Amino acid sequence: MSEAVSKPGRVEEISSTANPRIKSIKALAMKKNRDRESVFLVEGEKLVHDALASGWIIRTLIYARKAHDDERLAPRVEKLATQVRARGGDILIANDKVLTSITRRDNAQAIVAVVQQKLVSLADKITPANEVWLGLDRVRDPGNLGTIIRTADASGVKGIFLVGETTDPFALEAVRATMGSLFHVPLMKINPADFLAIMESVKTAGGQAVGTHLKGAVDHRAIDYSNGPQLLLMGNEQQGLPEDLAKACHQLALIAMDGAADSLNLAVATGIMVFEARRHALG
Repeated sequence: MSEAVSKPGRVEEISSTANPRIKSIKALAMKKNRDRESVFLVEGEKLVHDALASGWIIRTLIYARKAHDDERLAPRVEKLATQVRARGGDILIANDKVLTSITRRDNAQAIVAVVQQKLVSLADKITPANEVWLGLDRVRDPGNLGTIIRTADASGVKGIFLVGETTDPFALEAVRATMGSLFHVPLMKINPADFLAIMESVKTAGGQAVGTHLKGAVDHRAIDYSNGPQLLLMGNEQQGLPEDLAKACHQLALIAMDGAADSLNLAVATGIMVFEARRHALG
């Protein structure tokens, strides 16, 4: 049996910000609308290319009419548009005013896409392998979350658990901060009770859950991260780890500091932890 072929998407030119399709796309700035439609916005040629290359579904591609006049950009935009349309996505050709209204930035990118959300299911949980996973408890700042996703990608983290009421990874600020890493790192939203079970499964698999804590008893550099799956747990920006998650950790780590500051930005602290945990594998 041959594989089903998607029906090519539609092509439409739009010049008004009052167009119903544009109004619907602009509404994706609100989380409730992103959740209802299970989509989100992506800006820029690189991120759109990364989404396509990683197999994410692009529902709609919007690009600037002026891109046709740019000898450098036009061939690449046309190639992306052809790929999106062949996979069933619609193509909207718009002016600068429309693109600015969507991105809410004066220097709007020439390409914007509406992409279908993708999250990992609980069935794809940690397996007994020498991999590093990351758990993030109630992260509030979308810029922090996006930066952490990018850092996790760069260091080779296997995937990220978003524990509890963590900020939306599909918010535009978070997506921008990932610089395309959103499409490379598996994400799972999980409630604290299920995450506690994941922490226990790590121990059963011969690994450990390591949480950062101001009262951590172990220097983060003194921990052996090379045996079994490693689950690093980072707490909320203001409150840190809650007591139940801290108690469930097999080790609590303290990042060594030598200065007047008594804390680090969450994204910076996470970067220090994941690269230390992956040091033996990075060489």
